[in-house]
Amino acid sequence: MKTLGIVGGIGPESTIDYYRSIVSRYRAKRPDGSYPSIIINSIDVNRVLSLAGSNELNQLTDYLLGAIQKLAAAGADIGLLASNTPHVVFSDLRRQSKLPLISIVEATCQEVRNRGLNNVSLMGTRFTMSGRFYPEEFERNGITVVPPSGEEQAYIHDKYVNELVNGIFLPETRKHLYEIIATQKVRDHVQGVILGGTELPLILRDETVDGIPLFDTTQIHVAAALAEMLS
Repeated sequence: MKTLGIVGGIGPESTIDYYRSIVSRYRAKRPDGSYPSIIINSIDVNRVLSLAGSNELNQLTDYLLGAIQKLAAAGADIGLLASNTPHVVFSDLRRQSKLPLISIVEATCQEVRNRGLNNVSLMGTRFTMSGRFYPEEFERNGITVVPPSGEEQAYIHDKYVNELVNGIFLPETRKHLYEIIATQKVRDHVQGVILGGTELPLILRDETVDGIPLFDTTQIHVAAALAEMLS
């Protein structure tokens, strides 16, 4: 079995979900009482968001690359970033990393393709929703990504960085997120919603909203990582 290195802390709540989910899925596949080999390097989510927000992508790459190098030095065989936002520099990281890296975007795209959808929404931080790293991968696979409106994106980003990342999950926030999804179903004819922020599945627990499937990028990423660990 390969040792998985996780760059976590971006944010802390979803890192806990990653660890718990990998252990649970592993034990379901290997009911022999053993546990998977995992190394977590928890870094500063505020620094990541600050560098992304100021478009200092070279510094963001260097910061994340340093975190990956620590995982490699600790004995990891493969790695992942337990967050969507840092994938804005994933191509540069993959090229420079000592570890093979598992992309949350590529894994999610494959899952959407498997469901036969071609028009989906994307929720996350504003860096994810307005970035090109999701649309570029999906467009190569014949899938259109339609993010929420500018006003909706502002609301989602605000709640994400000021509530969800801090472990605050309010019913009124959940209700409004559901309303945005219902609006996009009618307005944009979306067939599914990518929860492109690893804290979003912690507040949007349903598999569907108004008949629209929600794609939990955390669990998709976890499944891809476990498959690689056991390969």
